[in-house]
Amino acid sequence: MRIRLTSSSAGGWRHGASGRALVALALVGVLGVGGWLVSRGEPEAAPAAQEAEQGREQAGGVPSMLAASAPLDPEQPSPLNSELDSWVREMSGKLQVPERALIGYANAELTLRAEQPECQLSWVTLAGIGKAASDHGQVAGGELRADGFADRPIDTVPVDVAGGESDSVAPAVGPMQLSDELWQRWQESAQPGRQANAQNIDDAALTAGRALCGDGTDTSNGDQWWQAVEDYRGSELFLQRVLANANLYATLASDEHSPDPRAVRAIQFAIGQLGLPYVWGGNGPEGGHSGFDCSGLTTEAYKRAGIQLPRTAHWQYGDVTLIAEGEQPQLGDLVFYGNPATKIHHVGMYLGNNLMINAPTFGQAVQIHNYRSPGDEYAGAGRPAN
Repeated sequence: MRIRLTSSSAGGWRHGASGRALVALALVGVLGVGGWLVSRGEPEAAPAAQEAEQGREQAGGVPSMLAASAPLDPEQPSPLNSELDSWVREMSGKLQVPERALIGYANAELTLRAEQPECQLSWVTLAGIGKAASDHGQVAGGELRADGFADRPIDTVPVDVAGGESDSVAPAVGPMQLSDELWQRWQESAQPGRQANAQNIDDAALTAGRALCGDGTDTSNGDQWWQAVEDYRGSELFLQRVLANANLYATLASDEHSPDPRAVRAIQFAIGQLGLPYVWGGNGPEGGHSGFDCSGLTTEAYKRAGIQLPRTAHWQYGDVTLIAEGEQPQLGDLVFYGNPATKIHHVGMYLGNNLMINAPTFGQAVQIHNYRSPGDEYAGAGRPAN
């Protein structure tokens, strides 16, 4: 069991023992070894016109922990070629993932399901890594060819935030961003008789899967899943992106009824902001700020999806269609905290699997938290895309 704690003197992430599998993703105001990019110096002030109304929206009673958990277990690909082809076409449309990349992820799961069934590795974890690593081989305008190779060699892809700063990671190559250490230990060709190549999505996905499974890892166990992904790339921002995208893909693949495309676009935008600092009154880099506050993130995310929301959490609560009390939120729903009669002071975006993306408070980055915790001031959820 592990818990991540923040120490202002460390400038990075601390690890300690705990009786519960919880991950506290609070960030300090400097960049340290193994740490995450956050704001430096004093927080930027809110614009004068907004300051009085917005106030400090985030207050007590908001979930601030992330329990270590594996992504949802979605529909598994079939080993039969005709059924696999049909599955790939369907999933590619739902997930907006290139078919050639999905073939690599699915075949890697099928191989490891036979070779290491105790690992229980799902293709959504590999897809989450592929997205975070190289946008499924599409980084810098590239693409995967029919033979599975990138159309141009993929070198180290920076793990950077939307504002342009980068997290420190080891050199890596290929669509799955495999380090030399991982490649030398776990490399395997997906095609017998052909030398393994890290630039090939089939070989890279299979090698990545072998690295994640390691020596006896059970990726259905939350703690073990987290440790495997953390060891894979050594970046907290990378891990958060893998977690976000894997859960998004699992949610989209598992839903019988496709979510509203506007909600999907809003969540995709929010995932792209992971790692940006909390800024009181912040509207993001394109709004003239280095980061967001809680309602600034939700406002901009839905603006990108074609939906205009009021600017504060309290106003958003009164503007959206509220779901029934006790009903589970859906992908893209806004989750609110506070007292509707006096003040809603915080809002996040529901990701699925009991997770939300939010801009928590000063000194922290846009990140993933569980949307419920004991003693929180959860006020309900609302659906902008309705």
